[in-house]
Amino acid sequence: MLSNKTIVVGVSGGIAAFKAAALVSKLTQAGANVHVVMTEAATKFVTPLTFQALARNPVYTDTFTEPDPTKIAHIDTADQADLVLIAPASANSLAKLAHGIADNMLTTLVLATQAPVILAPTMNVNMYEHPSVQKNLKTLEEYGYRLVEPGAGFLACGWIGKGRMAEPEELVEAAEATLAEKTSLVGKRVLVTAGPTREPIDPVRYFTNYSSGKMGYALAREAMLRGANVTLVTGPTALSVPPGVDVIDVVTSQEMYEAVTTLYEHVDVVVKAAAVADYRPVKTYEQKRKKNQESWSVELEATTDILQMLGRTKQKQVLVGFAAESEDLKRYALDKMERKSLDLIVANDITAAGAGFDGDTNIVSIFTRDGRHEEHSEKSKTEVASHVLDAIEAYGKRSGHL
Repeated sequence: MLSNKTIVVGVSGGIAAFKAAALVSKLTQAGANVHVVMTEAATKFVTPLTFQALARNPVYTDTFTEPDPTKIAHIDTADQADLVLIAPASANSLAKLAHGIADNMLTTLVLATQAPVILAPTMNVNMYEHPSVQKNLKTLEEYGYRLVEPGAGFLACGWIGKGRMAEPEELVEAAEATLAEKTSLVGKRVLVTAGPTREPIDPVRYFTNYSSGKMGYALAREAMLRGANVTLVTGPTALSVPPGVDVIDVVTSQEMYEAVTTLYEHVDVVVKAAAVADYRPVKTYEQKRKKNQESWSVELEATTDILQMLGRTKQKQVLVGFAAESEDLKRYALDKMERKSLDLIVANDITAAGAGFDGDTNIVSIFTRDGRHEEHSEKSKTEVASHVLDAIEAYGKRSGHL
């Protein structure tokens, strides 16, 4: 997505400038043509040579340095940019941008560019919370600049609080989302479920499954990158929620049912990737059941079939289900699609190497209600998510739902 895109990374003065080096490296590795513009204060923390080596482009530090007499450097760079990303964005630089002050190469370039601008503020927690800084941030948002909020934690100054620059990985995600090509999902509301559920027996024991949530999280991220407003309803996982995705955390199948049914009538697409428990204990214990030498039988009852309920009450939504099978993949997948009134079903053989739960890859077959069928060999779950969203968009256009 970033391949051959020209990205200007602005670096202002702050200790977080060292993280900007990792950001430039990641953007370059992703195929972007990166140009770094530094304020004078930034050069006190990291040398221009560092960024030149990482970006493999000259680094600008002075408005009046004009290496090419046929061009005005700050205007030419501003015109070439597909994106301007300022990280770190200090309180001083934010104030200048909010008030149109152009007294260095970076602020002059930002005023001149027509490209989208992303700001990654970083400063002491008390500075960040100061009314003038908050007012400037609000003004910049009104200008259309995108803010990637700082994280909270131990700061270089010794204080603990909000002010740490967003991590390079999060900023790369923000760049990808900003530069994502417009698709039929722009502005659409997409609901994705992910992960396992846990059905408690007592305070320390529960029934669950091997789902890691990786496939669902990849789908949520891909839908977000395509311009959708994404809500992720997730069972317990060890994964980080993709930036720009709203999240609802649940534990049990009943909690997932309640979250999904509350949202259902308000969404355009549902991708039901969660591995919801089919059964739960009839009886649960408020206190831990003590171990003894006797056998223990646990009676189970069926949980609510969320996907079937969605199919029965479907109106305008594109409904997508998953089928994890260990045999006769196509027959079971098509049967499930019919029984649950799905528009698409993504099927995988959980016994195949490179597919199934918890891994980073998957092997899937995608079936659609109008008779289309496509097979995908082993790919990363990120790539699989892209193929699934392609199929959803194509079906949505054919059916008139998107």
